[in-house]
Amino acid sequence: MHKQIFVNLAVVDLPAAMTFFRKLGLDFNPQFSDQNAACLVLGENLYAMLLTREYFKTFVNKPLCDPKQSTEVLVCLSCDSRAEVDDLVARAVSAGGSVPREPQDYGFMYGHAFEDLDGHIWELMYMDPNAEMPQQ
Repeated sequence: MHKQIFVNLAVVDLPAAMTFFRKLGLDFNPQFSDQNAACLVLGENLYAMLLTREYFKTFVNKPLCDPKQSTEVLVCLSCDSRAEVDDLVARAVSAGGSVPREPQDYGFMYGHAFEDLDGHIWELMYMDPNAEMPQQ
């Protein structure tokens, strides 16, 4: 099994992206951050590397998409409660992000999402451990 995950995301303005995520209560690992990249700590062994678009291009041979125009990935993070889901979405909007859709409530699972300053979509979900799963 793998021990860590690093999701790499291209950003237009690295300092602005860092400020955005700090407003959500997240922080960065300075050991893996510089003027080209910032290591966003999402949880134990969970990281997003925010890379300037120019630096990101040094790792790939294909053109980068504009996440404000095209969906490249949905990053989904679990939360401890519905309140935490809603709180993070509200913080994201307050920090300049946007909401791509209404919350989704499936009874056993509640989810909502926000788009960061670059248009990356961050899904947030809470799964109630005591709820019955729907029968298929």
